[in-house]
Amino acid sequence: MEKLKQRGLADDLMLEHKALTELDDVNNFMDWQSIEDLLCDIHTKRRGNSAWPPLFMFKALLLQSLHNLSDPGLEKQLARDLLFRRFVGLSLADSVPDHSSIWRFRQLLEKQDLMKVLLACSTRPLACSMLA
Repeated sequence: MEKLKQRGLADDLMLEHKALTELDDVNNFMDWQSIEDLLCDIHTKRRGNSAWPPLFMFKALLLQSLHNLSDPGLEKQLARDLLFRRFVGLSLADSVPDHSSIWRFRQLLEKQDLMKVLLACSTRPLACSMLA
């Protein structure tokens, strides 16, 4: 099920830059374990291709919402934006989900009535961290 690889040499060779760490405080401030607990039953099927990790996909949806991106726009940003990759935990060698995978994941959250709960869990700490 593991879609995300370990950090590679290219990741370790990247220089730290303030532009790449803009979301680190948000990432560190969030209670990702609580959100991951809410997502634990999202992908429980044993057959078919392995799915993208639910927490990764939810982090991508947060970025999509914060930056007002379409699904194809989010796919492009995940592919080319180092800040986005860092926030969701993608190494430089990792592929990105296509826009239809993003759409299906959001539909799954809405179908299971999780979207409102997850957004409520994430927006309160997110707003507080941006005010700090």
